[in-house]
Amino acid sequence: VALVELAGTGELQKHMATSALEFAWGYSVACVLGVLLGLTMASSKTAKQVLEPWVSGLYATPTVALAPLFILWFGIGITSKVMVVALLVLFPVIINTEAGLRNTSQQLVETVRAFGATPRQIFFKVSLPSALPFIFAGFKLGIGRGLIGVVVAELFGARAGLGQLIQQSAETFNMPNLFAGVTMLAVAGIALTSGFAWLEQKLLPWRD
Repeated sequence: VALVELAGTGELQKHMATSALEFAWGYSVACVLGVLLGLTMASSKTAKQVLEPWVSGLYATPTVALAPLFILWFGIGITSKVMVVALLVLFPVIINTEAGLRNTSQQLVETVRAFGATPRQIFFKVSLPSALPFIFAGFKLGIGRGLIGVVVAELFGARAGLGQLIQQSAETFNMPNLFAGVTMLAVAGIALTSGFAWLEQKLLPWRD
């Protein structure tokens, strides 16, 4: 009932649009940057030695503790929310990308090298396809963490968004509206995860 009432007033659409925009920007930035950093760490021992302590340390850092800092530095606008989401999504993508590349079968690499494959061909024909399941696993892990990031960031200061709706409902003990916000986040998580599973099935047919 609360979902219908919120949708009828347009309030639900406003909150969903705000959170969706924050999630989309933060998630996209984190995925691109995470894949690039994962590739860098997998291809260079020096880069791995330099970046690994930072990745491990920041991955273990509770983002709830950092969210207020981002609000202070970047304000209550979309930038601070994007930063929180990106920080949460980034590290699973880095770790899975690096793991996927490092788990590439050396027998396959040596085989294609014996047939005269160039390093570029080895990467695009062997290493990258081998790593794609790991990369997609990182993307799917990032979905849940990204949605958590949206809520955490909005709890510390926002003009709109599902996190702001949840916080406002909790403060006024409006449990129907609170569960409406939580339900929409759960539905978004299920839909996005299912979408990635479908995309993975289409792009990685050799896994079937």
